[in-house]
Amino acid sequence: MDINEWENWYKRILDDFGFSREGDEKTADLLDEILEKKGCLTIDDLYDEVVYAKKRGTDKFIIFGAGPSLKKHIELIKNYNLNDYVLIAADGATTALLEEDIVPDIIATDVDGKISDLLTANANGAYFVIHGHGNNEENIEMWTDSFNKVLGTTQSIPVGNLYNFGGFTDGDRAMYLAIELGAKDMILAGMDFGTIVTKYSRPNIEGETGPADEIKTKKLIYAELLLQWILDNVDVNVVNLMDS
Repeated sequence: MDINEWENWYKRILDDFGFSREGDEKTADLLDEILEKKGCLTIDDLYDEVVYAKKRGTDKFIIFGAGPSLKKHIELIKNYNLNDYVLIAADGATTALLEEDIVPDIIATDVDGKISDLLTANANGAYFVIHGHGNNEENIEMWTDSFNKVLGTTQSIPVGNLYNFGGFTDGDRAMYLAIELGAKDMILAGMDFGTIVTKYSRPNIEGETGPADEIKTKKLIYAELLLQWILDNVDVNVVNLMDS
C-alpha cells in the first residue's frame, strides 16, 4: 500500500480512535533517533538476510496472529516444511511459537508483548520490525536498544530510517510487510478477527482467553478490513486457516 492510499486509512483511524497524529510523530522521531545511533536494517537488508539468504528467495509466508485459534493452527503448520516459508509473528504470537520450539524469522511488534520471550526470540535469530506510535513511547525508549537486527516503522509519514508499508495492528502490519517482501502465497494462522482475546495478546488477563474490550474489538475490525484491501488489490494468494 503506498503512502497516499495509507493516508486515507490513517486519517480515518485517527478520527475513529481519537488518536493524535502529533503523538505518533513524536514517537516516530524517538524511534528514528534511537535507530540512527544503534544502527538498523533497511527493507533491502531484511529481504537479503531473511528471505533470500535464509529462505532461498521464497515467496511463501506464514503470518501468526495471537487469536484463540493460534495454538491449533501451530499444530497444523508443524506438518509443513517450515524451511519453505518466511515466518512472521505478530508480537505476542511469539510466545505461543516459542512454547512449540518454533522461532519466527521476523517479529512485527510495538513492544507490548512478553519482553522476555521477544528477547529470547531475538537471541535465537529472529529479526525485529519495531513500530512506534503515540501510545508506546515509553516502551520504545525502554526496550529498543535491547534488540538487534531491527527495522523501524511508523503509522504516520515515515521519517529518517523508518518505513510505513501500511497496516495498523501488529497482525495486519505483518501482512503488509510480507507483501513488501514479495509474498505471493500467504497463510494466516491465529487470525480470528473476533471478540475474544488470548493471554498472548493481553498477558494481563486471567485465564487463557477473555472478552476483547471496545478498543481491541475495533482494532480487529480494522485488521479484517485491511486484510480485505489486500484481497481486493494485491496479487497474492491468501489462505486463512480459520476457513479450513
